[in-house]
Amino acid sequence: MPEQASAGAWVAGSDKPERETVRVGFLPLTDCASLVMAAVLGFDRRYGIKIELRREASWAAVRDKLGSGELDAAHALYGLVYGVQMGIGGPQRDMAVLMNLNHNGQAITLSRALAGQGAVDGASLAGLMRARPRAYTFAQTFPTGTHAMYLYYWLAAHGIAPFRDARVVTVPPPQMVANLDAGHIDGFCAGEPWGHQAILDGVGVTAATTQQIWPDHPGKALGTRREFAAQNPHTCRALIAAVLDAGKWIEASVANKRRMVEVIAAADYLNTGRGAIEERILGHYQNGLGKRWDDANSLKFHREGAVNFPYLSDGMWFMTQHRRWGLLKDEPDYLGVAGAVNQVALYREAAVMTGTALPAGLMRSATLIDGKVWDGSDPAAYAASFDIQWAKHDREQA
Repeated sequence: MPEQASAGAWVAGSDKPERETVRVGFLPLTDCASLVMAAVLGFDRRYGIKIELRREASWAAVRDKLGSGELDAAHALYGLVYGVQMGIGGPQRDMAVLMNLNHNGQAITLSRALAGQGAVDGASLAGLMRARPRAYTFAQTFPTGTHAMYLYYWLAAHGIAPFRDARVVTVPPPQMVANLDAGHIDGFCAGEPWGHQAILDGVGVTAATTQQIWPDHPGKALGTRREFAAQNPHTCRALIAAVLDAGKWIEASVANKRRMVEVIAAADYLNTGRGAIEERILGHYQNGLGKRWDDANSLKFHREGAVNFPYLSDGMWFMTQHRRWGLLKDEPDYLGVAGAVNQVALYREAAVMTGTALPAGLMRSATLIDGKVWDGSDPAAYAASFDIQWAKHDREQA
């Protein structure tokens, strides 16, 4: 194991973390790796804290334990944090995003049975579903979450109205493969390693990766209650810094990535075989039907800080999709909410501490699978611009 980072790099005195131990929740997903490695390799001690990792069974459990204070912070779905903030993903609480933990690295998986009927990608699935509307059930991991929004976006980009043409259910990520195998669902969107595990188990095929939907999309956030961030700013800054260092370490070499895989595959973390994790971490993909490719936009944890900055436009995008699908009944103050939730000032301080580059602005631009450009400039117009959305197709079906 690499030598642990030395302790005490924070500025003693007024900058000392308010808490020595930080209770951080996570789900067994590959993208928890930077949190795990920050604790395992001692990057947390470098900044005067100890990360106490707590494995959780579902995103609902993460939400509830963040809300009750049983967890100080958590590896969390970006859309979960914003769902709780807006009171549509559980009881309303003022929430905070400290940083983005990853880009890319999720997948949409279809059952072998669907593949046997010719549905192997979005276009072929749409053709099958036109003949049998509402005959198929798809799972996401939390109603306002990242996977729900990417699943719905992908379906709609292929002409499928998620709530009119399909049935949608919520399933915790580690239970996806078993539910697919049992025939309870026909497909799912979840983080790795569960998409690749479905292939290894012979029960699913990869129809799309989420980086094909949105290259370098936001993934999990490091989330907390806004009250905790306000009362413990030095602790939060130290936590961000430790995770930045861990992400940088993971991406420093292939050997480090393989060491990370060995660590997170253990029973305390993902409790799965290394083979389910390693191939896609190294960018080696297959769809389960003989197609193989190397993906430069596989799961990323740092990219010289480009992954981790809490862009306001990332948070705003989730609100546009919550509005699109009728979860938000009224137009929110997109910029105001994102500016309050995303803790840009704390992140900038941690970036300076770790020598991490900072972007020029608070927004970024991307072109998604349907050709639409998202840049945060007019979120209300963007939310209303889709041909397939709740207001146009689903209100009468609800």
